[in-house]
Amino acid sequence: MKKLWKNCHIATMQAGQYSSIENAAIVTLGQQIHWIGTFKDLPADAYAETIDLNGAWVTPGLIDCHTHSVFGGNRSVEFEKRLQGVSYAEIAASGGGIASTVRATREASEEQLLASALKRIRCLLKDGVTTIEIKSGYGLDYANERKMLRVIRQIAETLPMTVRSTCLAAHALPPEYQDQSDAYIEHICNDMLPKLHQEGLVDAVDAFCEYLAFSPAQVERVFKTAQSLNLPIKLHAEQLSSLGGSSLAARYQALSADHLEFMTEDDVKAMAAAGTVAVLLPGAFYFLRETKYPPLESLQQYGVRIALSSDLNPGTSPALSLRLMMNMGSTLFRLTPEQTLAAVTIHAAHALGLQETHGSLEQGKVADFVAWDIEHPSEIVYWLGGDLPKRIIQHGNEVSI
Repeated sequence: MKKLWKNCHIATMQAGQYSSIENAAIVTLGQQIHWIGTFKDLPADAYAETIDLNGAWVTPGLIDCHTHSVFGGNRSVEFEKRLQGVSYAEIAASGGGIASTVRATREASEEQLLASALKRIRCLLKDGVTTIEIKSGYGLDYANERKMLRVIRQIAETLPMTVRSTCLAAHALPPEYQDQSDAYIEHICNDMLPKLHQEGLVDAVDAFCEYLAFSPAQVERVFKTAQSLNLPIKLHAEQLSSLGGSSLAARYQALSADHLEFMTEDDVKAMAAAGTVAVLLPGAFYFLRETKYPPLESLQQYGVRIALSSDLNPGTSPALSLRLMMNMGSTLFRLTPEQTLAAVTIHAAHALGLQETHGSLEQGKVADFVAWDIEHPSEIVYWLGGDLPKRIIQHGNEVSI
């Protein structure tokens, strides 16, 4: 069934630029874009439905390519401690941080985890997000990682969004493996990942390469296992120290390396050569009051694609608005509004391996787009908070928000 969406202007975001089409129209056929261009060039055809977008600016649906949206409890008390001067590393060493969320997540049922996650993710949907990646990593044993991944699959069945599931079992050391990090990595590689993959619960594999998590050598073992299962990889790297994790990710053709405050120029060169996307997370940077900036000039100099994401998680980025993260990407990291919009559309699609179907408005791609009641695309980044008037279309159908 062909639908005509008319009376609009379009920022297609091809090649990471606005690539604007004014006085435009979109024809969708089922879940795909059948035709796109200026209204005067619209081919004569019969349409089952014609929708007037009233002069809106249309962009691709936003893509949140790095989230930890499924978890039990919250860590507002730790937030207060950090404001009193206690560091993230100190909180983690005293049993807080990820460990406290692991306890709460293990205690929660699938139903409880699903209900709480849906509340958070609906906020992102209302912000224009039509594609989201969600990581496990708060279970840290087979039963609870499986529970989280099952919830992620249920979210995909419940909400009008494309949902990608990432196994982050190598997120932290569980209490039952205290001082046995190598043994835990072996458990992930020999038992957890193969079983979870066999059940169809995993779209990609991630790890946390950091001095308070896992070493590059341990992460590489996880990468080799993922590679043997034909699963793409991602990596938390260089957030708190420089361990060369982003270069390791590049050697394994990772989709993305994320955080990256402490990456070196050699890391940047490696990622550029591999086509690995740099996912920057301004919410965590802001929430932790960091002062070490990712090397933006170097990333841009070597042509590394830059994506932005909410990093929605209970400890370091309880962010419920991707648009706010876009503003932070401009105000904190000095990205232009055009670069920022690319960072949550076409570049974010690359970070999930979805660039052939998502992230820009082109014939043959999935019909995910947002019609914003604004005068210019820069307004999406400009306005702080609130709910910009919009219409959200996912897979060719308007979403009720």
